[in-house]
Amino acid sequence: MGIIEKIKEIEAEMARTQKNKATEYHLGQLKAKIAKLRTQLLEPPKGSSGAGEGFEVTKYGHGRVALIGFPSVGKSTLLTMLTGTHSEAASYEFTTLTCIPGIVHYNDTKIQLLDLPGIIEGASEGKGRGRQVIAVAKSSDIVLMVLDASKSEGHRQILTKELEAVGLRLNKKPPQIYFKKKKTGGISFNSTMPLTHVDEKLCYQILHEYKIHNAEVLFREDATVDDLIDVIEGNRKYMKCIYVYNKIDVIGIDDVDRLARQPNSVVISCNLKLNFDRLLSKIWEEMGLVRIYTKPQGQQPDFTDPVVLSTDRGGCSVEDFCNHIHRSLVKDVKYVLAWGTSARHYPQHCGLGHVLQDEDVVQIVKKKEREDGGRGRFKSHSNAPSRISDREKKAPLKT
Repeated sequence: MGIIEKIKEIEAEMARTQKNKATEYHLGQLKAKIAKLRTQLLEPPKGSSGAGEGFEVTKYGHGRVALIGFPSVGKSTLLTMLTGTHSEAASYEFTTLTCIPGIVHYNDTKIQLLDLPGIIEGASEGKGRGRQVIAVAKSSDIVLMVLDASKSEGHRQILTKELEAVGLRLNKKPPQIYFKKKKTGGISFNSTMPLTHVDEKLCYQILHEYKIHNAEVLFREDATVDDLIDVIEGNRKYMKCIYVYNKIDVIGIDDVDRLARQPNSVVISCNLKLNFDRLLSKIWEEMGLVRIYTKPQGQQPDFTDPVVLSTDRGGCSVEDFCNHIHRSLVKDVKYVLAWGTSARHYPQHCGLGHVLQDEDVVQIVKKKEREDGGRGRFKSHSNAPSRISDREKKAPLKT
């Protein structure tokens, strides 16, 4: 029996099992088994080099956005209109067969937009190049899930399920669970608050399913069984996702209003070119990019080419700013002068830990190099020996 058949058999058993207090331990073990099998499904087959056929797309710009959706929802048209890059669009499905990149120039930054082939139900099992599409999505900063506004809401649920099956968690934060394997000492289970979904016995059973018999587990929140399995697996990626509803020109205004009011959602129409500015501002807001302008000493600030930082890509402190320019710059920094919303007064003397905000102006003041020995009569170092006994004695006079 293959891995996919085993997963389907366990899912069928979970569907048959009634959910109550008596069966929660059994269901927890079944969830752990499915998570283990799905991890095996994503691993390369034994004996192979590990490198499979994928989309070769070089990272470019200050951020990366992946377009994911079913075939014929308007991903290629959206890429063409936002970036100017031509991506073939037609009335039949699966027009795009590979990954097509484009660049969006917005607020003095360059954001890479990737048009990926449409994925279908069963993409997490490898159907329709689903694994390659999801692998590119994992390397992105944000996922744009493009949906057809005229279709049912089931499309969004199917796509979310397929992405969660391969370890992508959309619009979720990592669970506050501390987990560490140990060599000896058994399993230590603690929590800082009352737990309603997991107890000590269920935690032991899930850890034994993974053949872990010595570990330390600390719950800092009321997490679920799925959260505990995600922490044990350790290969989950938590990403932001924007749900883009296209083709709003074919539905009623009441439906458009309902979709637009949903969290993390934007409604657009590629046919009528509606609401693109709102979509770009939403992408900018979710990516959290911070533009920092530099000011040379005694000159005006340079507002043409900012240094772009991000909380997800390294951080936004003064030290991160210096490392972005050059790794060796941090050693030479004496202090930093900052103008902008992060400064209390202009200019503010800042250290390396100061957190910068969007459109701040920064001037770096370096340490002065000391000259060996000083100069003139203020010379602080002499070449004479420090002790009298170390002085060179003159040769005796010849008589």
